[in-house]
Amino acid sequence: MSDFQSAKDLVHNMHLALGAADRDSAARVLAPFVSPDWHWRGMHPFHERRGPQAVAEVFWAPLLSAMPRLQRRPDIFLAGFNEMDGFKSIWVTQMGHFMGLFDKPWLGIPPTGRIVMMRFVEFNRVEHGRVTETAMFFDIPQVMIQAGQNPFPPQTGAHLIQPGPMTHEGLMYGPQNPSTGVATLAAINRMLGGMKERRDDPTPAVDYHTHLARTWHDDMIWWGPCGIGATFTIERYQEQHGAPFRD
Repeated sequence: MSDFQSAKDLVHNMHLALGAADRDSAARVLAPFVSPDWHWRGMHPFHERRGPQAVAEVFWAPLLSAMPRLQRRPDIFLAGFNEMDGFKSIWVTQMGHFMGLFDKPWLGIPPTGRIVMMRFVEFNRVEHGRVTETAMFFDIPQVMIQAGQNPFPPQTGAHLIQPGPMTHEGLMYGPQNPSTGVATLAAINRMLGGMKERRDDPTPAVDYHTHLARTWHDDMIWWGPCGIGATFTIERYQEQHGAPFRD
């Protein structure tokens, strides 16, 4: 078992340092926290990059130029072992929104001069006191919609800025109870297993609610990306996301 504190402190301090960076200093600010051959996995059009200089040039410098005064507004911060490699590697995850002033074009999206929010999630692998691998995902269409360039037909769910957990317990910067993490992972794996069972089940979709209720509370909220939207309760999830997605 591990409290993951040193890994969490490293990533948290990296985020704080980036918060004070600009387009010209991003690579220099990142360097003390990441390995020289840091493997960064981004979305199109950023793709995969190696090392702080390459990551800063392709992602951070253009973003900080287009959206000055950029802030992280995290709702989730946690760390743990990766089940996919047999619980060998340590990963630190943050999820929330970037918020800035959209003052210059970014990825061809015209600026608004107003506040802009972009949902993100970031996974950082920590080894020997450095971040060696990162995967980042961004809701770029969320920025497009705020700039009046909605590329989608009307979505079935609601378009919202995603708030954090209702319990306000998502930012776990300090030590946590390991047994809670074990129970949480088990619940998630039961949910994923149940989804696979439902996929392979020939029973008509009318029984979908009963199937989901085995692992999901009726107060569940589905926070889908822009173009899909958010739904509340199992019934509305089935109506507004589950059934349209299957169709």
